[in-house]
Amino acid sequence: MATSFSKFKIGLVQMACAADPNENLAKAQWRIREAAGRGAQIICLQELFRSQYFCREEEARWFALAEPVPGPTTEALCSLAHDLDVVLIAPLFERRGPGLCHNTAVVIDAGGKVLGRYRKLHIPDDPLYYEKFYFAPGDLGVPCFDTRFARIAIQICWDQWFPEGARLAALRGASIIFYPTAIGWHPVEKQEHGAAQLDAWRTVQRGHAIANGIYVAAVNRVGLEGPPGAALEFWGNSFVADPFGRVLAEAPADKEETLIVECDPQLVEETRRHWPCLRDRRPEVYSPLLKRWLDE
Repeated sequence: MATSFSKFKIGLVQMACAADPNENLAKAQWRIREAAGRGAQIICLQELFRSQYFCREEEARWFALAEPVPGPTTEALCSLAHDLDVVLIAPLFERRGPGLCHNTAVVIDAGGKVLGRYRKLHIPDDPLYYEKFYFAPGDLGVPCFDTRFARIAIQICWDQWFPEGARLAALRGASIIFYPTAIGWHPVEKQEHGAAQLDAWRTVQRGHAIANGIYVAAVNRVGLEGPPGAALEFWGNSFVADPFGRVLAEAPADKEETLIVECDPQLVEETRRHWPCLRDRRPEVYSPLLKRWLDE
């Protein structure tokens, strides 16, 4: 494992997805090789990268996309991680058992060994985001993973709107939180609400970086998926923010791109020395947060 203050380079793979899962896997493998060739040591793919975003509808046929861990995707990516000597974050549709599935991200260490997995905690059920039909809520908490290059944590898409996961990741010593994502505009809403929605998405994650003195890396998909009237226009804009919320790199809204960014854990230390949010926490007064609502 890397020392606490060793710099490391990350790669975020922003892709458009085709209907064929094998085509998406092949593209992801090509993009991973590209990122590694540009010096990336930890490479993160987008949420459910092997398929188009099937949660736009509730159809039992899409359960056929689910796979076990280990399974075909992890086997292919473990081999690639071994060959390239990189860490891979592979978000996929995990089949845990008959009729029991999760929205999962698997962490593969440099050398090709699976370190573990994160299962999405917060499962949306909104128009064109009908994930509760497919996924059980995660039951692994917010783990950190000691990869060869850095201690990392993962949250997935809807998780990024909740502050608790980011705080737990910071308290467990992560230097960076990865947010694999599938989020976009309803085309009929884009003109009126699109700019505000994108700004809110970017701002809430930058807020996690600032409040916790930690790097955040959000990786989204691009492209229009679905028929007229039930389509989503995924807004890309994958980005990396430093521990003070400054955006270090950002991808466009409308095309594929691989971002490469160097992260310096020393900056986590320096930021927290000057903005000691973790030092000044008052955990003894936060117990009401364990309740869903405060009635008094």
